[in-house]
Amino acid sequence: MVYQPVIPITGYGGWKFLESTLEKQMEGFTDSASIKNDREYFQEKMSSPIAMEDFLSDKRLLRISLTAFDLGGEEWKVGYIRHVMDEQADPDSTFLTRLNNQAYKDFASTFAVSEGKISLSADTISTLSDNFELASFRSAVGDVDNNMKLSLNFQAKIGNLVREESSDSANLYRILGDVPTRTVFETALNLPTSWQQLDVDQQADILKERVLSVFSISKITDLANEDVMDKVIQRFHTMDSIANGQSSLSSGSVALTLLNNAAGFGSTASQNLFLSIVSS
Repeated sequence: MVYQPVIPITGYGGWKFLESTLEKQMEGFTDSASIKNDREYFQEKMSSPIAMEDFLSDKRLLRISLTAFDLGGEEWKVGYIRHVMDEQADPDSTFLTRLNNQAYKDFASTFAVSEGKISLSADTISTLSDNFELASFRSAVGDVDNNMKLSLNFQAKIGNLVREESSDSANLYRILGDVPTRTVFETALNLPTSWQQLDVDQQADILKERVLSVFSISKITDLANEDVMDKVIQRFHTMDSIANGQSSLSSGSVALTLLNNAAGFGSTASQNLFLSIVSS
């Protein structure tokens, strides 16, 4: 039986509860027999080189491997996964460069095929095992509250999506190509669904302008700063509460409700919630 994460309330208050209990909840989750068994299975199977076709035909191994890159549930796309891996092995291919999906790029790079086989170092196997556990926990959190999963995904991924050595355009395109991260920004910035119909360059321009303005930062890479990440997540939950659960109320009423719900987190948390709403 897999441990089910505990999130007693929704919204930003629920997020702060999850954050404060994350380490203990992760311990309970990773102690689950099914998670332990999957980790051990992956480590045993990848401890020596494996033929690509054997890797692809082992549905359990493929599921665990994909889950480590937040691609769990896509193991049925064997043909597509094979194509991604074949393209990675071709030095003349531009397929992965044009593929706006960082998770699949990272997967293909990690499980690089050489002479028909995949070989991983002990350090890589250990890292992927940890990533599998973390991604599995995020998925379990999503079964309880998908907004909490989106928040955990954002926290885990944003540092890899925005890189100091990359241009703003490259960083913005990576954000737009990562559906969970893009969803957080669309909600936090109150962007209409119609904006997705715009040219990707226009989307990037709008996203950059809104992010820099709303979160009072000077460059896109500032999103990887811990305090900025918290501002984004806080605003994401606040705007979601306004748009959904309490859509019939005024922003002022929602603010008061959220402040009351945040009572257990102190005056600073309450003040931040209020400022988040009045600045929207």
